[in-house]
Amino acid sequence: MGRTSGNGAEAGGAKSARTRRRIMEAAAEVLARKGFAGSRLSDIAEVAEVQAPAIYYYFQSRESLIEAVVMEGTRNATIHVEQVLAELSDADPVTRLLAAIEGHLRVALQGSSFTLASIRNSGQLPEDIRARQHNEEVKYGRIWRELVNEVAAAGLLREELNPAAAQMLIIGAMNWAPEWWGPKVAPLEDVIATAKALVAGGLLNAEKGQR
Repeated sequence: MGRTSGNGAEAGGAKSARTRRRIMEAAAEVLARKGFAGSRLSDIAEVAEVQAPAIYYYFQSRESLIEAVVMEGTRNATIHVEQVLAELSDADPVTRLLAAIEGHLRVALQGSSFTLASIRNSGQLPEDIRARQHNEEVKYGRIWRELVNEVAAAGLLREELNPAAAQMLIIGAMNWAPEWWGPKVAPLEDVIATAKALVAGGLLNAEKGQR
């Protein structure tokens, strides 16, 4: 009897975890399309195929659900780019920077509705949620600061450029991409190749590092 009860509890826990995940995925999809102000629990429930009141079993409020989504989305980008860079730990600074650009664009444009929702709604979030998201963004920004600084330290950055400004402009341009990109505009591979070419052509010292 004890064993059967334990298995039942385990199965119930797994089902609960799946339902919670389905609600989060639905919230990410709705949030990416409709924004913070336009994302209603009824819309999320419809996509998740649950009753709207059931969401409160898994999340205290609409805001707590949205926060869970945007925080995961921000972390997704960090984790993905860190994994890309870990595989290129011995590569030159330019290769690492361009690989990070590709990694960010892939996860933002095609890999994760969570990251898309996070990027699109960063400026719409309540102050408390935005402050916690900002803490995660600072960690992600640190990765990009180190990448650009490595290029500069190798003498490959154009002398007239400010590394901090370059870092912010790269991230800003990439985070704007979800607002205009779609497969009908250009294939994803073309967007990635274009971004790499723009960064390489605009940042690198023509005599030492442009490739």
